[in-house]
Amino acid sequence: MTSESLHSAQTPARRTVVAAVGAAGLAVALTACGADDKASDNGAAGNAAGTELAKTSDIPEGGGKVFADKGVVVTQPTAGTFKAFSSKCTHQGCAVKGIANGVITCPCHNSEFSATDGSVKKGPATTGLAATAITVDGDAIKLA
Repeated sequence: MTSESLHSAQTPARRTVVAAVGAAGLAVALTACGADDKASDNGAAGNAAGTELAKTSDIPEGGGKVFADKGVVVTQPTAGTFKAFSSKCTHQGCAVKGIANGVITCPCHNSEFSATDGSVKKGPATTGLAATAITVDGDAIKLA
């Protein structure tokens, strides 16, 4: 009796099953890797220069605003001074949410960053938020 005679005509061979599972796993892995192609490490690198984010009047003094779709947080630490940083927390990649009293806060683990320069004010994050280039043209704040 051969090994081929032990398999019925309706049951796939072990090699066929293993190959199919391997191919499916490879397809899933490649799809997952491809999903990150749209994201960037600093949050704003994929955005077109000149894209208007907000009006200067939209950004409160001592506070700011998160533009989640652009991966950017814009702050106004002092009157007429606007800064921009990646909105991706450097601790575990959560999006920062709150900006008040000169502090940008991540809701996941309560890391705090300076609204003036993006530096860490309170951990667990150990690295500051990456600066994002912006321009102020009249009353428009734009990605540089």
